[in-house]
Amino acid sequence: MTLLFMKLNEIKVYRMTHIENIPHILEHGITHKDSKNCNPNFKNIGDLSLIGNRGEKIVVVDNGDYGNSNSYNITLGDFIPFYFGVRMPMLYVAQLGGNFVERATSPEDIVYMACLVKEIIKEDRLYYFADGHATDKFTTFYDRSRIKDLPTLVDWNAVRAKYWGGDGNLNVKRQKQAEFLVLNDIKSSCIRAFACYNEKAQKRLIEMGILKERISIIPKAYYEIEL
Repeated sequence: MTLLFMKLNEIKVYRMTHIENIPHILEHGITHKDSKNCNPNFKNIGDLSLIGNRGEKIVVVDNGDYGNSNSYNITLGDFIPFYFGVRMPMLYVAQLGGNFVERATSPEDIVYMACLVKEIIKEDRLYYFADGHATDKFTTFYDRSRIKDLPTLVDWNAVRAKYWGGDGNLNVKRQKQAEFLVLNDIKSSCIRAFACYNEKAQKRLIEMGILKERISIIPKAYYEIEL
């Protein structure tokens, strides 16, 4: 396997949302659930149990030094999470539905928003990143002091892996879901691009005021699930 490497100024992070949330995002930005600007009509696509768990989940930021006397705790629910790639396990759950997902969501109704890490960090806001799924006990958390090492601390092969199911791929699944956590709302101007499933979804986004050249149609970023 060829190892993948990234340059910090090229790294994008992605957040998924229901297409009906886009007008609010264009006006108010990507808002935290507790923000005064949060969307009162927010349409959720995720696992409600996981969302609730993150609200109380405390993790240790030790920058990979397990004996670090300067380590400290943060609560995941205080931050807006992003992934480093697309076609994540969470998307599969959102499309499939069941368990603690309110309803299955058509890929046509799910939109990716892409931001550049370099633009988020230049605003001097509080952020952290993790080398795997944030609620997994094997995941390590890093603060801004290690941001220059982000390209080597994230496993890009895992992030881009197409196959992550089964007991033999548990660590791949964990690493695939590496996260970038951002405190407070993110201005809509920070969103560099949007991606959607098909032309119908693209047309809806254009009608919402997004320029066509900012929207990519990427069906391979979704799962083909027959319900």
